[in-house]
Amino acid sequence: MTAGLNRRSFLHLGATAGAAALAERWGLSQAAQAAAPTDRAGQMRAAGTSTPVKSTKLHANIWLLQGAGGNMAVQTGKDGIILIDSSFATAVPHIKEAIAAVSSDAPHALINTHWHIDHVDGNEGMHAAGYKVIAHDKTKMRMSEPAEMKLFHMAIPAYPAGAIPSTTFPDSMKHDHNGDTVELVHYDPAHTDTDIYIHFQNADVLHLGDIFFNKSYPFIDEGSGGSIGGTISAAQKSLALAGDKTKIIPGHGPLGDKADLKAYIDMLSTVHDKIAALKKSGASEQEVIAKKPTADLDSAWAKSGSPDMFIGIVYRTI
Repeated sequence: MTAGLNRRSFLHLGATAGAAALAERWGLSQAAQAAAPTDRAGQMRAAGTSTPVKSTKLHANIWLLQGAGGNMAVQTGKDGIILIDSSFATAVPHIKEAIAAVSSDAPHALINTHWHIDHVDGNEGMHAAGYKVIAHDKTKMRMSEPAEMKLFHMAIPAYPAGAIPSTTFPDSMKHDHNGDTVELVHYDPAHTDTDIYIHFQNADVLHLGDIFFNKSYPFIDEGSGGSIGGTISAAQKSLALAGDKTKIIPGHGPLGDKADLKAYIDMLSTVHDKIAALKKSGASEQEVIAKKPTADLDSAWAKSGSPDMFIGIVYRTI
């Protein structure tokens, strides 16, 4: 992609098709995309209103939740419910309904995998429902400041106090909860500089947030520290945690496994190496895009993202 989402700016995309692809991933219809400027945040939140949350059981007390925003997960038990990510604010009733359908346990904690709107916008509503919000230090920092998202002609004010994480950590956090050891670990800057993974060690369930877009080109947020190299390194670090039976939850896309994550890393590495060679030879970003270095991969990976956008962001972050 050619956009970087950060607390100051969401840089202009280089291609209209790319903007449309990202907008679709965030729940915007083609008709809505055609009208600009418009209320992009409103459109995203409208998707949260209209999209039900589907639950898939992964373990005796762990479910994958999928709705309008990023993929979520729930761990239930007598120690209280852990929720990972919160989608859009308008999805909160659907999230609460999905949780109530699988458990009557008390709320405990909401963990944010990173700071992007499709993963944290429901924080305030879930906090009001009884969840304390936990995230990396930099997630709190970025949510505490206004964000201008030029791609969507949208300014996001600083989040209210109830949405901002109250418990943060710089590197890692681990505790026993509901019969499992739950580990939260911060990556070096990768998709953003706020990314963490959550590993339910006994259940063998790993939530990677937007480090992993299963079966599609990813959005790498160069404006908040993201890069292709950092994303590859984080995905490789995650792969080392996975066994053949590990259930891997991506930030976007279907539930994955070790083979899916390995295929994703191979794709990222192939694209990195092709574009790095072209850049080293002196080709400009637009010249590299014109050469279509991902052409042989597009049929498998250009499902919800523009190849041109992806090529551009890889070029700039090598």
